[in-house]
Amino acid sequence: MATKKTTITRDKIVSMYMNYRLEKSDRPKSVYLFAKENGFDEAIFYSFFGTLESVEKEIYIIFIKKTIVLIQKDPAYENYDMKSKMLSFYFTLFEMMSANRSYVLLTLKEHQNQLKNLMQLTSLRTEFKIYVSEIITDEVRTQYEKFQNIQEKAIKESAWIQFLMILKFWLEDESASFEKTDIFIEKSVKASFELMNIAPIESIIDLGKFLFKEKMQHN
Repeated sequence: MATKKTTITRDKIVSMYMNYRLEKSDRPKSVYLFAKENGFDEAIFYSFFGTLESVEKEIYIIFIKKTIVLIQKDPAYENYDMKSKMLSFYFTLFEMMSANRSYVLLTLKEHQNQLKNLMQLTSLRTEFKIYVSEIITDEVRTQYEKFQNIQEKAIKESAWIQFLMILKFWLEDESASFEKTDIFIEKSVKASFELMNIAPIESIIDLGKFLFKEKMQHN
């Protein structure tokens, strides 16, 4: 009896690529070899992706899109303020990334040049900024304007820098269930929103103490 041929989809290629990287700890040498090893024609790959690098970027887009879908399923989400939405977003995203930590560590620590590693996050960066733009409230815009005339672009850029800080902390976190990352998320988000209210001192000091303590433990 003939074996039913597996239908190749975009998600299937992503799954195959992640498995390949994890099993071989290296990139495929070419699209041809990747397709051949996984039993499908090279042309099918190109019907979904232009390059292997675009598959890598897609993986991180999937993380963020699935995160947004999950948090928006919570009936209470719509009534959250921006701070609560950001906390929900970070907790859910890093929970998802923790479930795929071996892949994330492999790809984001691959090169000594960190900029090369971060190239995989260019599409994620775009999706992240779209999300931040959608949850910015009039109250947040007003608080920023009280401090200085900051445009929405600056709010999104500062949020992206915060995300990279949390990502770096998580990549180096060795605590059980990455509980220290959860603490860092809470403290960094709290500090950033208090900066908008021009009442940052207590939260900034609290965040600084936490980072100093973590640095000393690593040393």
